[in-house]
Amino acid sequence: MSHPFAALTQDLVLDAVESIGFLSDARVLALNSYENRVYQVGIEDETPIIAKFYRPDRWTDAAIREEHSFTFELAECDVPVVAPMQRDGETLFEHAGFRFTLFPRRGGRAPEPGNLEQLYRLGQLLGRMHAVGATKPFAHRESLKVENYGHASLKTLLDGGFIPKSLLPAYESVARDLLKRLDSLFANHPVTAIRLHGDCHPGNLLCRDETFHMVDLDDCRMGPAVQDLWMMLAGERHERLGQLSELMDGYQEFHDFNPRELPLIEGLRSLRLMHYSAWLARRWDDPAFPHSFPWFGTERYWGEHILMLREQLSALDEEPLKLF
Repeated sequence: MSHPFAALTQDLVLDAVESIGFLSDARVLALNSYENRVYQVGIEDETPIIAKFYRPDRWTDAAIREEHSFTFELAECDVPVVAPMQRDGETLFEHAGFRFTLFPRRGGRAPEPGNLEQLYRLGQLLGRMHAVGATKPFAHRESLKVENYGHASLKTLLDGGFIPKSLLPAYESVARDLLKRLDSLFANHPVTAIRLHGDCHPGNLLCRDETFHMVDLDDCRMGPAVQDLWMMLAGERHERLGQLSELMDGYQEFHDFNPRELPLIEGLRSLRLMHYSAWLARRWDDPAFPHSFPWFGTERYWGEHILMLREQLSALDEEPLKLF
């Protein structure tokens, strides 16, 4: 049985874009995206636009529109973000069974790891975003929790048969030990969840004309503010402490940060590692995944993954990062 995205041909992409009033020049460039399908589409006598086709059955229409609404809230508060294009007040369109949204093309450079001046500016950007995100909750999007990012991920992987039998006992043992620690960690450090970017790695914070802007809020959800911050940090502990200081100096100009969230950083890193492997497993029926991730399911991958989870158990025993 073919995957639904198999029907998403270049002609269908062009027809979808033209169905809402654009005249294409027939140029279509597939961009690097796996969860959804994203294309740059040339427009006659105008700048190309970006067409994003949503993965079927992932988000409800209400959840997608909630993402768009959040993006517009940010834009209205002058937070630099790439907002969807509208036609007659609508941002979510449908063509031949596919839901899609159009965006203006907005490129840029990812931040340099460890660049303190950039981290200060990124802190300002994230503080401004969270000041808006904290004003009200999402109604149609899930929260980041140990249950859905951790326990559900473990169930997916154990049920799916992706782990080599030779490594299954070791994986299950370390994963269950880690989840016990995470259950305790998050229970002992309750925080106020806010609306987040959700997938705030440096590749989603781009610099153009000396200004950073956010892209791709597809994973926005409720969660602790530190989830959007910890992926900005890199290197040894002393380096991360200095980076955190710069990030917080910029952040707290616009939004107060609760330092009680800092002990959650290694827990959130652990959940991201588990969730990533489960994400690959859940998408394995999409032909793009076996083609692009051929190492998934190999003994080498799972051996390295088990090692990373063991390292996370050790990291949870270390003193959390602190603000100067």
